[in-house]
Amino acid sequence: MNNYVKTLLAGLAIIMPLTTPSFAKTLRWSSAGDVISYDPNAQVDSFTQSVHHMVFDPLVRRSKSLQLEPALATSWEIVEPTRWRFKLRQGVKFHEGQPFNADDVVATILREIDPGSRNRENLPAVIGAEKVDDYTVDIILRGPYPLLLNDLAAVCIMSKPWMQAHDALKPGNASTGVTTYASNHANGTGPFKLVSYEPDAKSVFAANENWWDKPQHNLTGVEYRPIASNATRVAALLSGELDMIAPIPLQDIDRVSNTQGLKVVENPSLREVFLGLNFRPELHAMPGKPNPLQNIKVRQALWHAVDLNTIQKRLMRGKSRISGMLVAPEVTGYDKSIDVPLPFDVTLAKSLLTEAGYPDGFKVGLNCSNDRYIADEQICLAIASMWAKIGVKAEVGVESKTTYFPRMDKGDLDIYILGWASLPPMDGYSVLQSLLATNDGTYGGSNPNGLSDPKIDALARSASTELNEGKRVEMLKDAFKIAHDQALYLPLHQQPVAWAMSDKVDIPQFADEYVRPWFAQMK
Repeated sequence: MNNYVKTLLAGLAIIMPLTTPSFAKTLRWSSAGDVISYDPNAQVDSFTQSVHHMVFDPLVRRSKSLQLEPALATSWEIVEPTRWRFKLRQGVKFHEGQPFNADDVVATILREIDPGSRNRENLPAVIGAEKVDDYTVDIILRGPYPLLLNDLAAVCIMSKPWMQAHDALKPGNASTGVTTYASNHANGTGPFKLVSYEPDAKSVFAANENWWDKPQHNLTGVEYRPIASNATRVAALLSGELDMIAPIPLQDIDRVSNTQGLKVVENPSLREVFLGLNFRPELHAMPGKPNPLQNIKVRQALWHAVDLNTIQKRLMRGKSRISGMLVAPEVTGYDKSIDVPLPFDVTLAKSLLTEAGYPDGFKVGLNCSNDRYIADEQICLAIASMWAKIGVKAEVGVESKTTYFPRMDKGDLDIYILGWASLPPMDGYSVLQSLLATNDGTYGGSNPNGLSDPKIDALARSASTELNEGKRVEMLKDAFKIAHDQALYLPLHQQPVAWAMSDKVDIPQFADEYVRPWFAQMK
């Protein structure tokens, strides 16, 4: 071997340890759909929000046990019933180097409650924010409100100078098509930095080495890839191309569980899955004719005609819990006496339709996502075939959540599938104020189809300021009973959480279905 080759090899021996990524621990994971937007105010999709929490920190956050704890705020006090004062953490910097202070919090709160914000419903009681000093902020409420900390856990704090520099002080909105620089870029203070984002292809994150908190993970980075096809996603896990898929298709659980080097983790979810209804004068499928869904007997007939047991056994592989209300047993406001679905009874369903004046049924649109909930497309197809047996002709439309939710928000759909985990507050008030209350610009942010009940509206407003927890919970239950008895939504089931991963990955699973890589360990 000549001296030149020896010298070259010696140089490579020095360089290789510095460039070989063997020490790097990048978590590669996938789900069916992509992040809708990196603008924290552009959507209310909880999957998207879970990814945001990799990049952004809130003032208060959920711990490993989902309890509230300080984050960018170190302490707080109620100065008066409508004014909460927050002391802010000092010495924190955003990923691009801007120092964190009160100006960022005020700008973020004002952006969140802006009329153009899609997720302004996440701060339903907040009307403003005021800077006291560089590290003290007052949040102003419209009245006494017991769930402010719960709500703030979902508010991603953004940099005011960064928003000013990129003309993004006003929020984007995926439902109205408003985009900003923040739609495809992110600058937070959180545990991971967004390095690159290719919509519908890949998001790449790097660990934030200057994070203010002590990391509980050992990752150097995270790669997220949306893969719509269940088969392709599972194949990528089996081949080692991915480290984790969340969720795993239920039909593949046994196969993956029995594969060496892989494991499946299962737990109950907080998410209830149900059908929303159009309460406007006309259906999109029947223009010019009165809307049959305004008749309670029609709504009850549709509920009686859904074979929930078949959906549970065949499509959900026995892993879901059939339900009759809009919150799970773990959520405040749940009432077992309300959680009773109408029994499957085709004969009774036909009789109710006849009594309502539709003996031959009617035509209606039935729309579903195909990449948001477990077996969402299959559920809609099954329900359409069930309704056909009572003469209801459901025109099924299926699409990705990135276009589905904006259409739902605009009121373009007649009957639509929706899931709700009562987030961010993990309280039944989330359902009451977002789904059941009349959409008036403050309440009813996820009630786009004309549902309006004065009794429910009164309960929503009373519950928002009731500090007696017993009385407040009774108000929630009263509203849920009205929703059940009037069949304002058609509950289906509480879906499970099932993740599949390499046995070299250790990451806790949460009932809110959030993937939290900042708790992940890789061998």
